Amino acid sequence: MNWDDLKYFLAVAREGSISGGAKKLGVQHSTLSRRLRTLESGMGTQLIERKKSGYELTQDGEKLRQAALRMEHELLKVDGNLMGRESRLTGELRVTAINNMASTILMPMFAGFAKAYPDIELHIMVTNTYASLAERDADIAIRLTNTPLDTLIGKRLVTIASSVYASKNYLQQIRKKNSGPQWLGVTCCGFHQAWTKQACNENRHHFNSDDTLLTLSALKQDMGLAYLPCFMGDSESLLERYCPPDESLDLGLWILFHPDLKRNAKVLAFREYMMKEITSSKHLFEGKI
Repeated sequence: MNWDDLKYFLAVAREGSISGGAKKLGVQHSTLSRRLRTLESGMGTQLIERKKSGYELTQDGEKLRQAALRMEHELLKVDGNLMGRESRLTGELRVTAINNMASTILMPMFAGFAKAYPDIELHIMVTNTYASLAERDADIAIRLTNTPLDTLIGKRLVTIASSVYASKNYLQQIRKKNSGPQWLGVTCCGFHQAWTKQACNENRHHFNSDDTLLTLSALKQDMGLAYLPCFMGDSESLLERYCPPDESLDLGLWILFHPDLKRNAKVLAFREYMMKEITSSKHLFEGKI
C-alpha cells in the first residue's frame, strides 16, 4: 500500500471533500480524485461515497481511516524525533501566522530572519484558521489567544491591544451631524465578530468584511466603525481611535511549536529572533501611543 495514497485519503476524510483535501495538500482536484480511485481500485472496495451533505466514509473507509491515523502517528513520531535532534541551520522552516500580522508588522521581522539565516528556506503560511502542528501542517505557529493548547510548547511574547477605529473624516461627519455611528459587520475572526455583536445591537450591517485588511480599507473609505488591533489602526494616518483600548479585549501573542521540536536548531533560532524583535516593538503591539 502506497503511503502517499493514504495521505490523500486522510486529507479528504479530514476536510470532508475532495476540493478541501486538495487545497490542504496544495494539489489539483483532479490529482486527488485520481489517487483516490487508484486506492479504491487497489483495495477492491469503495472508501468514500458522495451524499447531499457532502462526502462520507463507508464502513471500509472508516476502518482504513483508523489504520491510516495509527500509521501517520508512528511516522510523525519518527519524523519528530529526527527533526527534534536537527542541529543544522539549513533546510525548510514552515511558519503559520495570521494574515493581518504577517503582511504588516511581522513582515520586516520575517525578512530580517531570512537575511540573517540565508540557508534556511522560510515558508510563511497565512491563515486565520487552525493549523495542526501535531500533523506537521507547520513547524511554528504565531497565534493570538489567551488559551493556547497545553500539548504545545509556547511563550507569550506580548499583549495585543485592540480598539474601535474610524476615519478622521467619518468621525467629523457624525460629530457634526450629532448622529450615531454605523458599525461594519466583521467575520474575520471569532474575537472581532463577538466584540462587534456586543457593542452593536444591529443584526444587519450596511457593509460586511471577512478579512481584517479589507476592514481596514473600508474604514479608510469612511464606511463606519470597526475593531482593529492597535498595531494596525495606530499606524494609519487616516484613522483615529473612537474610544480608548479596552483591557478586557487584550489577547496574548504566542509563538508555539510541538514538543518534538524543542531541540530543533531552526525552530529555536526563529523563536529567539522573533522574541527579540517583537519585544523591541512592544509599545506598538500594546497600543501605547
